[in-house]
This record gives sequence, C-alpha cells and structure tokens, in this order.
Amino acid sequence: MNPTGRVFIIGAGPGDPGLISARGLKLLADADVVVYDRAVEALLRWARPDAERIAAGAPAEREVAQDAISMLLAEKARDGHTVARLKWGDAFVFDSGAKEALFLHEQGVPFEVVPGIPAAIGATAYAGVPVTYPGAGDALVLLRGQEAEGDSAPDVDWSAIAKLDGTLVCYAGARMVPSILQSLVDNGAPIETSAALIYRGTLPAQRTVSGTIEELLQASSANTAGEPAILVVGEVTVLRDHLRWFDERPLFGRRIVVTRSREQARDLVEGLENLGAQAIEAPTFRIAPPEDPESVDRAAASVDGYDWVVFESANAVARFFAALRRGPRDLRALGRVSVCAIGASTAEWLAANGIRPDVTVPEFRVESIGEALGGKGPLADQRVLIVRPDHLRDVLADDLTRRGASVTDLVAYRTAPESADSPVIQGLYSMLLDSKIDAVTFTNPTSVQVFASLFGKDQAADLLNTTTVAAIGPVTAAAAMELGIRTTLVPLTYTVEGLLAALVDHFTKH
Repeated sequence: MNPTGRVFIIGAGPGDPGLISARGLKLLADADVVVYDRAVEALLRWARPDAERIAAGAPAEREVAQDAISMLLAEKARDGHTVARLKWGDAFVFDSGAKEALFLHEQGVPFEVVPGIPAAIGATAYAGVPVTYPGAGDALVLLRGQEAEGDSAPDVDWSAIAKLDGTLVCYAGARMVPSILQSLVDNGAPIETSAALIYRGTLPAQRTVSGTIEELLQASSANTAGEPAILVVGEVTVLRDHLRWFDERPLFGRRIVVTRSREQARDLVEGLENLGAQAIEAPTFRIAPPEDPESVDRAAASVDGYDWVVFESANAVARFFAALRRGPRDLRALGRVSVCAIGASTAEWLAANGIRPDVTVPEFRVESIGEALGGKGPLADQRVLIVRPDHLRDVLADDLTRRGASVTDLVAYRTAPESADSPVIQGLYSMLLDSKIDAVTFTNPTSVQVFASLFGKDQAADLLNTTTVAAIGPVTAAAAMELGIRTTLVPLTYTVEGLLAALVDHFTKH
C-alpha cells in the first residue's frame, strides 16, 4: 500500500497569477497533482511539467460537485501523491475550502491550508479603492453573494447594514446587484452614497464602473445578463480617481500573443503582464529530444576538448547544461573553452548557469558569427562545437569549416509544430479572425515559419496583416517578409526588453 500523501489547500488569489503567496508557489511547483478552479488556470505555468492537472470547475460549485472534489483529493493523497488544491481567492473566505479540509480531516488525510488574497481585497486594491480609509467609517462588511442562485439579495439584516458607517463589499452575480442596491435603499441608505462595480478584478480585462447607488442601480437593472462583479458601497470609492494604478499601465487591456515555445515564454509573458497586457500564450512549436539523445551527453562529457562552443538558442543552453549536470563533469570542464551566444536570451541563460559568454551575437547571421569568433583569434585548426536545434540548418558549420575550423555540429533538440487542430491554435485563429488581438510577437524566424505552416501561407499573411506584428529583430522580420507578412515594429535592441519597450512606444502613440 502506498504511503499517504498530503493535500495543500492553497488560496491562489483573485486572478492575477502573481498574487499567489511564496509558500503557495513553492508547494504548487513541488506537487504531483494539481486540482484547480478554472479561474486560476493561469497558475499552471508554475506546476511541474509532469504533474497531473485536474480542472475542478468554477469557484463555489454546487454541493454534489464539491463532494466529488473532496473525495478526489482524498483519493489522490491515499495514492501517495502530494496534491495542490488551488482555490480562487482565499479558501476560507466565502469558499468551500473549509468543507474540503473537514472532509480530509474526517478521512484521516493530512492537509495544510495556505491563505490567499480574497477577491474582495485584491480586486478593490487593483481598482484603486481602499476598503478602509481614515474618516470613511470604522467598519468593513464582507457579504456573501457568489454562491446564491437567482436574483434575490442575501438574507441579512439590511436595516443594520444600511446604517453602517463604513464599507460594504460583496461578490455578486449580475442579477443580484440590483437586488442588493435596492435593499440598501429600501432600508435607508442614501441614494447618493458612492459605490463601484469591479469586473474581472486583477486581470488585464478588469473594468470598473463608479457612481452613486442610484446610478449603479439604474445601470445594473438594465444589464442583468452581464457578468458577476465585486460591488463596493461606501465613501472609499471616491478615492479611485486618485489611487487607480492598475488600469493606467501602458499596455493595459491589450491582447498580445506570445508565439515563443513554453520553455522560453515566461520572461516575455511576465513582462507583458507587468505592463498591463493580457499575454496569450500560443506557442507555434514544442520542444522534443533529438533523434540521438545520448549525443548531447557525449558532447557534454568531452566539452573540454573544444576551443569554442557556440550556443544557437536558449533551449540549446538548457539542454546542454542538463546533460553536463547528468554526466561526470561540471562547469570546470569549460574552464579553457571560449563560449559564443547567439541572441541576448541565449546569453542570459548562459549567465544563469554561471557562464559569461566571450562573444554575443545579436541575431543568427552566419557572417557575423564567423567574424565575431575570428575577431578573438584565427579559427584555423580550432575545434568548435555548435549546439543547435534541428530547424537551423548546418550553414554555420559550413562557414566555420571554410574559415579553417574543425566543427562538430550537435543537434541538441527538435522542434515539433503544434497541431493546427489544438484548442490553443484554434482559439488564436478565432480571435485573429474576429480582430480581438492587438499584437502578435515573434522572437525567431522559426516561430514565423511554423505559424505560416499551421494556417497556410496566404491565410497567415491575411490574418496577421490585420493586426500589429512585432518581430524581435531584422532576421525574424525578414523571415516574415518572405512569407508576405508585414512587420509593424522591430526594436532597436534585439532583446525581450527591447521588444517590450517597442510595444509600449507603439501603443502609446496609437
């Protein structure tokens, strides 16, 4: 019988994946099984690649569904797994986390609870609305609303709440908002009291509507088919005009596609999100082992026999250093070896592994690479190891051989195109077709070429020519041009930071 595992009930926050606690993030990264609410699916980027992922529905599902989830958690733990249960907001604030924890207790399954930021606190802060403020009352009431069905207001003492000197915060469905506001008015709350509705709190699509109770009552009564929102009633809402910050960021609300492979996408995705954009991950290809996986291990074990190692991509660095750690050698084997990085991200990955490149070439230009290496000394009789993906041809090896070097051309990994029928690619197609994408980014020629192969050359050009196309450098832009794709912007520096700056500059002017 397998030893009993453990369940970690983790409050994942109200939507922004960056709001999970440091402990919650660590436990998520270590988990064997992740059971998650749909509202926090973005956090799966930090789960182990081999972790089992199980969608558990929306927050606060019905009782029958909750019972099934509780039994699932216990079952996975009994199988010896470490389970991360990701809950929207905080698991113990108007959620079913306590019910799941009680079930685990009754079943004798070990569990821990990791607090999270409740939606009532996170969404209001992102909207620039402090839930308390000196002089704006001494009470804060959090009112349950998200689990109620229909349009009836919660069954509470509305007379007492209407007389409250402070702030009321409630997560409410679209049909419930008018009932809550009307209940306040019917029990004596002044209709000129300030209020706000916060939709999709802490997400790039966040939207806030401010006004008086009377104004919001009229607006919400006419829109009962809308989406749920955080309702805030109290004088603190007037501070939004002075404290708003989230929706003031330069790329706020922009939908920007990242076609980079998942292994390399994080820095660009996080950079876009920090600037307010909704980063849509749509990798056009995935990474696969080379046809001869042991070739990388052999090269790593004998790396001290080379004069130069040329890394053509960040993934090539990752694959090579993983092989180096697996084998009998360590970083000291590179002591006398000169290192060349092609691209800034490749140089960054080398630095993260403790190696500062002797040469960094901004983009893959064969002549530039040969000249850069030759600038450090004659290449005649120099032993050069090229570590590259399969999609880049051996043209660099041919050039360095012509310059007198003895070259070993190592394919460290393969790139396999995503399926054109995958939900991610089909979703991207629909959004482009409906003009719901503000920009598509390409960080290497391969991503452009695979994009065109997925949609067809002519259709890819038509789709992309209706939006902003951002290429990280001239070589990538040239690859797009060959396919009839017009590049809107190319940064002055061919880095992720340069690409982000170019996007900010572009959308600030448009």
